[in-house]
Amino acid sequence: MARPRRPSRPAAAAPAGDERVVELTRRLAAVLAELGLSEVEIESSDMRVRVQRSSAPAAAPAAAAALPPIAPAEHLRVTDVVSSVLVTMEAPMVGTFYRSSSPTADPFVTEGDVVKEGQVLCIIEAMKLMNEIESKVAGRIARILVDNAQAVEYGQPLFLIDPQS
Repeated sequence: MARPRRPSRPAAAAPAGDERVVELTRRLAAVLAELGLSEVEIESSDMRVRVQRSSAPAAAPAAAAALPPIAPAEHLRVTDVVSSVLVTMEAPMVGTFYRSSSPTADPFVTEGDVVKEGQVLCIIEAMKLMNEIESKVAGRIARILVDNAQAVEYGQPLFLIDPQS
């Protein structure tokens, strides 16, 4: 009995995950145009994608009919694609985020740094107390999501860490 052949993929083709992100981004852009939104985000078990118009004000869906469709020249940008492999370090409290122990000191970590579990990543000042925030996993800092001296909320993502590095 002959077994069905699986189609071969050309060597230069993008990985299936990349194709999925591109297709999802196209669909989200269509949703932006259809509903007159300025931003849309979708999350599944293995990724999160957010697409925004770069210069369009937010509009209520009821007013979407009055808005012109997105022109091909209008810029759309994918602002966030996160793999489920990355670990998100979240703010454990409300306060002010600091990347270093003092304004003249080097930051605790920068993007690309390898960190150990328990290593200090930042400080959050809350009610005049400086709270050291430690890494909950070992890995590589993939992305720092907050600017220095920015106010943060409880549960706000601060860092993305790749534990496989």
